[in-house]
Amino acid sequence: GWPHRRAPRGRAWVGVYGATAGVLAAIPVLAAACGLVVVGLGMRGATTWGEAVADAARAVPLAALTTLALLALVTLVAVRLLATGVGEGFHAVRSRRGWQVWATQRLMDDARTLLFPLYASSATPVWLRALGARIGKDVEASTVLMLPSMTSVGDGAFLADDTLIGSYELGRGWVRVENAKVGKRAFLGNSGMIAPGRAVPKRGLVAVLSATPEHAKSGTSWLGSPPVRLRRAAAEVDEERTFEPPLRLRVARALVETCRLVPVICTYGLAVAVLLALLAVGDGAGWGVAVLASPVVVLAAAAVACGLATVAKWVLVGRLRAGEHPLWSSFVWRNELADTFLETVAVPWLGPAASGSPALTLWLRSLGARIGRGVWCETYWLPEADLVTLGDGVTVNRGCVLQTHLFHDRVMSMDTVTLGAGASLGPHGVVLPAAALGDGADVGPASLVLRGEQIPAGSSWTGNPVAPVPARPAAGAAPGTAAGAGAV
Repeated sequence: GWPHRRAPRGRAWVGVYGATAGVLAAIPVLAAACGLVVVGLGMRGATTWGEAVADAARAVPLAALTTLALLALVTLVAVRLLATGVGEGFHAVRSRRGWQVWATQRLMDDARTLLFPLYASSATPVWLRALGARIGKDVEASTVLMLPSMTSVGDGAFLADDTLIGSYELGRGWVRVENAKVGKRAFLGNSGMIAPGRAVPKRGLVAVLSATPEHAKSGTSWLGSPPVRLRRAAAEVDEERTFEPPLRLRVARALVETCRLVPVICTYGLAVAVLLALLAVGDGAGWGVAVLASPVVVLAAAAVACGLATVAKWVLVGRLRAGEHPLWSSFVWRNELADTFLETVAVPWLGPAASGSPALTLWLRSLGARIGRGVWCETYWLPEADLVTLGDGVTVNRGCVLQTHLFHDRVMSMDTVTLGAGASLGPHGVVLPAAALGDGADVGPASLVLRGEQIPAGSSWTGNPVAPVPARPAAGAAPGTAAGAGAV
């Protein structure tokens, strides 16, 4: 159904896209600068370095909250304004509506990182409604990415981590947008996708890393990309701990989630501490020395940030074990709070330079992961690190998720993930709970290892869900034969 005519060239819009990218990159910098102004105002009366540090420490909480509030306000206003005049259909990429759709998606993507404490909480549905999405009652949403004006979510639905709802499709210079819908009490799994114009049916399920089918009946479950029907029976659950919690549990959860502001204050305080340390060095030894000392100061801050996240994990949840916990339970809320420390404090300070380095594996070990010698790990997405085992010489590429929990039927079910010695997981691969890769096994990129699957040692698998990779014919072998077939 794509338009046959050529999309308008609109050369001027190239400059508009470039300028917008610059503005979007500047927003977090300007918000942080406003917070620093608050710190500066708090330090005005200081006459010694001791007084300055004390005054700055007192000003940091207000400065951090000011930065967070400004980011939320700018995102909210911009997303609502960008939705003006955008409707379903095909729009030229180089046009006002094409630019509006693109800019909205960029803002929503940035918000998942910059405003992380707002996500995977009871405040998330309120935030999404404010952005323009139609969100029903008792919806649970994590780090979801959507075009709010094009999204409808029914009562009691669950949107897991990094779900993508009705984004946009590109083709032939056109951008296509349509409404997307999640039905009542439906479930969209981690990294699940709903294409424009599609819907997860009432009480339906789209599994991890899976696409939504074009047509699906109520109560059906789907797995893979392209999706195939999945036979699944709904579990018996305690409604009071899953869908219909009493007021006391709602209040308790809100109190725990308010503590998510603490890691925001911590990471902002570290930034202020770095600036004060460099100012002190520059004032005492000269600015040349301060420049030379800056890498050491930043590395020290990163070590402190990782240490804070590790301490928070052990204090809040301790050592994790396989088991089940309903959504409305203290463990789940505390686990999410510990994850906020990880995502808001440690990860920004670690930076991309730590990916694949011994520093990352050392930190993951401190969180409880069992990691052998010579492991190459480019991801920190080990949600429950205690349940992960990586044998000697394992390779885990960028974007991979060792998914040690699932949230079907609003019950958090946790189990182990094991990669044997020398095993390899390709970029953006996902391994579900209770699954294991045998020694030397290889799983290709963007592949999904299902729950409980055991990948045999030395074998190669790929796909979503994974399937064995056919053996390649040996050089000179007759057509239709595989090397070693006689031995098998």
